[in-house]
Amino acid sequence: MNATKALKGVSIGAGYFSQYHLDAWNRIPEVRLTALCDLDPDLAAKRKHEFSIHASYTNYREMIDQEIPDFVDIITPPPTHLDICRYAAERKLHILCQKPLASNYSESRQIVDEMQTAGVRFMVNDNWRWQPWYREIKDLLARGVIGEVTSAYFQMRMGDGWGKDAYLARQPFFREYPKLLIYETGVHFIDTFRFLFGEIRKVYAQLKRLNPVIKGEDSGQVFFTFENGTTAVLDASRYNENETGVNLYTCDPRTTFGILRLDGLNGHLIMDSCGDIIIKPLGKNSYRHTYDHQIRGFAGDSCYFALRHFIDGLSSDREFETSGPDYLKTLAAVEACYESAHSGLPVSMNNPIT
Repeated sequence: MNATKALKGVSIGAGYFSQYHLDAWNRIPEVRLTALCDLDPDLAAKRKHEFSIHASYTNYREMIDQEIPDFVDIITPPPTHLDICRYAAERKLHILCQKPLASNYSESRQIVDEMQTAGVRFMVNDNWRWQPWYREIKDLLARGVIGEVTSAYFQMRMGDGWGKDAYLARQPFFREYPKLLIYETGVHFIDTFRFLFGEIRKVYAQLKRLNPVIKGEDSGQVFFTFENGTTAVLDASRYNENETGVNLYTCDPRTTFGILRLDGLNGHLIMDSCGDIIIKPLGKNSYRHTYDHQIRGFAGDSCYFALRHFIDGLSSDREFETSGPDYLKTLAAVEACYESAHSGLPVSMNNPIT
């Protein structure tokens, strides 16, 4: 694709998370986002006004046919993705599709297969790995700052899912998900762990539901073994809270969603709730590692960086980091977590899910 051509885009879905997308598109000079769509005309009009977008629609098919864009940005609930992707692919539009990709692994694979058959560029928008602290940690690991990573531990305590009004203010549909913690949130960490440590060999998960007003699980621990021998624990809860204003928890929980510790052969590294990084070489004093990051937008402006990656990929024909085939590996690990939680046994990733 010609890098000098302005890319025309449209956005589908004007709910809570769309604000981060629309803000990001307005900051990418190679893009003209000409229209957005939502089933709620008032919400579509509100977002149109907020972000100075030319037109709003209530029917995505009408919008696509009228606007004739180069790409679509899909920010709708998972059950809608297959039909929207199929319609866009039939018109040879490139597609950025928000996670969760579909309601289950089988339908996710169907989307990926159909997009490949159609020959369109397709990227799953899981923006977690574009959080600036993870990009910096990836670079630090490549430089061997703490040596070979032996183990990782991430603690997440969101505290937004307790009580009778859990999730209603921001994303009420969470209450109806039959699977929640790993399907909706843990998938981010699985993809980021793959980004940092490589492919997953085995998972062992214990999951529970603490809040009776929701349908899915909201707490649990998952133990991962990677092909390079690294092990990692995701210790996560959307029910319980963390301390505020002390120690490693001084920023809003939604900045980093928790704290990360990496142990290596030459020392360890801690990422706190503000995205600050502390490095402790073996036998030496700890020090704060300085790097460029801001508390802006969603989780360090990761939505902007993910959308920037999508446009750079379209302009250069480079493969997306979260291409359809690659992201299916993340989703296979999600399925393995639920299989393990159900069976009470570790699940090997040697045999791909079909």
